[in-house]
Amino acid sequence: MDKIFTIMKKYLFSLFFVAPFVCWSQNYTKPEQTDKARFENQEFYEVKNYTKKKIKAQRPKNIIFLIGDGMGTSQVYAGLVANKGDLYICTMPVSGFSKTNSSDKFITDSAAGATAFSIGEKTYNGAIGVDKNGVPKQTILEMAEAKGLGTGLISTCAITHATPASFIAHQQNRGMQEEIAADFLKTDIDVFIGGGRKYFNQRKDGRDLLRELEAKDYDVIASIDSLRFSKGDKVAGLIAEEHPEPMILGRGDMLVRASRFGMDKLKKNKTGFFLMIEGSQIDWGGHDNNVPYITTEMLDFDKTIGEVLKFASKNGETLVVITADHETGGFAITGGHIEKGIVEGKFTTGGHTAVMVPVYAYGPKAELFSGIMENTDIFYKFKEALGW
Repeated sequence: MDKIFTIMKKYLFSLFFVAPFVCWSQNYTKPEQTDKARFENQEFYEVKNYTKKKIKAQRPKNIIFLIGDGMGTSQVYAGLVANKGDLYICTMPVSGFSKTNSSDKFITDSAAGATAFSIGEKTYNGAIGVDKNGVPKQTILEMAEAKGLGTGLISTCAITHATPASFIAHQQNRGMQEEIAADFLKTDIDVFIGGGRKYFNQRKDGRDLLRELEAKDYDVIASIDSLRFSKGDKVAGLIAEEHPEPMILGRGDMLVRASRFGMDKLKKNKTGFFLMIEGSQIDWGGHDNNVPYITTEMLDFDKTIGEVLKFASKNGETLVVITADHETGGFAITGGHIEKGIVEGKFTTGGHTAVMVPVYAYGPKAELFSGIMENTDIFYKFKEALGW
């Protein structure tokens, strides 16, 4: 009887604790799931030709930093297969890898990962714009602001969420989203667009930060369609109560439109600008072990990369850097068909992993971003590129 009980214990342990980490799920992206996210080949080859042109500027005046949250090499390749072999990200002439661990964990979260980019120091998981001792540190966006550059944040999640928050706020924990929202009022950021409106106007402290933003001369926008009516120099686009919808549920081209708007607005600053754009929900597809979710978010992010590269190649003074804070899902591509745009995948976890993530660069000083680097190095490479 004891022997049978022991065998049953081993079986149950394997079923409930081991098996999920060996292979959480297997699913597919089929062509009809990505048709709306694909781009025409003609657009791709135009951008490919742009990025081959020799850059005259010795240093960038502008930096556009794109973060694909949870985007490892498998996520990139899944997007490429779903798009039948082409991605704008493939036109980037310089590539490398970033090591992602935080100060207290082998596997980082988005807060520590983004804070490493923003302050140049490893910090603990959950930290927003503070070092490993909880001390606030000036971020790269705040430095740009202090030097007279235009600044912006754009995200497909709440703008108070971990990644965008890490560039503008200083809080002990990423869950303090009302406190993070209040930190926006302590800056002169020019443009921010994402979700999270409820953290500005449905607060426990009774403050209406939307009115306070208006008092600081911001155009407060409640939908992506309303951006075109904005006439002011400062724009707060809070387009969802919490998070915008996933692409697969109909978000549409919000990220492309918001990014185009942000670039057009910020380029008016003759000193230059710093703009961070996040493709947030690639990460959520990984957490859900959902291949169609990953690929549609990846293609939306890549379309945005295309818009950024068009701008940068014509502008000639813009450094574009693309990376991820970490990989999510332990995603492996186990089958598929490039000509048909079909992706088959499996996962090892519902959380993050510790693998290195890709780094891509284009523009003046792009060569700084080749090879294997720490995530904190990106902060210092930005400063070096700008000559700070």
